[in-house]
Amino acid sequence: MQNHLTRRALCRALATSPFIPLLPLAATAANAADHWPSRPIKWVVPYLAGTGPDIGARILAEAAGPLLGQPIIIENKGGAAGNIGARQVARAAPDGYTWIYSAGPMAANVRMYKSPGYDVMKDFRHVMRITTSDVLLVVGESSGIGSVQELIDKARANPGKLDYASGGVGTPSHLGVELFLHAAGITATHVPYKGASELVNAVLGNQVSFGMPIFAVAYPHVKGGKLKALGVAGAKRNPALPEVRTLAEQGLQGVELTSWGGLSLPAGTPDAIANRIYEVFSGLLREPKVIAALTELGSQVMPSTPQDYLQVIRSEIDLTGRMMKSAGISPL
Repeated sequence: MQNHLTRRALCRALATSPFIPLLPLAATAANAADHWPSRPIKWVVPYLAGTGPDIGARILAEAAGPLLGQPIIIENKGGAAGNIGARQVARAAPDGYTWIYSAGPMAANVRMYKSPGYDVMKDFRHVMRITTSDVLLVVGESSGIGSVQELIDKARANPGKLDYASGGVGTPSHLGVELFLHAAGITATHVPYKGASELVNAVLGNQVSFGMPIFAVAYPHVKGGKLKALGVAGAKRNPALPEVRTLAEQGLQGVELTSWGGLSLPAGTPDAIANRIYEVFSGLLREPKVIAALTELGSQVMPSTPQDYLQVIRSEIDLTGRMMKSAGISPL
């Protein structure tokens, strides 16, 4: 307490002294930005290693590091549907050395949780959306289910016995299934896991009846013949799986959602730093090799301006609220 009072008294004395001018804070921040980055950068991915966001962030970190002159270190902070990592970055110094892979759940959690531990609009400076990804309704290849209608029929014939995996409460894999159940007029038990990779493993191992993972995580297993894609929860078919119809084409209206990911910083990060990051990533996302690497994951490169990214986040918050109301989900 004594140190705190002494500092405060000193600052007051400096501020009122006619002989000792204060250094302009703006100049100090600008000077720090001029020398950024001078040490490694930490990019927090609030999901488990091996998930789509993690792999995509690593691809970009490897490409962006040399352009910035410093390595970008990925730090996985999974748990609580991304809340743990988001809280960490919200409280980090706004000096450009801590980033977060921001995604749909970070916005959705504003509605899913009464107290997520951060304000997605006030605690972050959102730089850009990077990619979008479709969401697939999948079952294990050995499940014996060959179509959406067969899944619905099985649920109706066995009320209360089917279950589904999600990558966590409030993720697209959770809300998407709830919309599907509502549209189909069936029920299934929710089994949340810690990320999309665990979701897929649960379906592969027949631990659950079905799931709705993001395309980037499900696609390799669909391509390898271990998962069967029953439908795309989007407005149009995915070019990588043109034979898989959308859920709307199969008579289920209103089950449309897209997973997205981007880059955000702690609120208060200087303009010069945020603009530099935006410039570097905007250039990278035009590079054919980077586009090819992200596309191979099943993602679609969809870079946005900071202003457009803010609108994406606001839209996700509104959409989540509507989906929760439609599915009868209350905030946790």
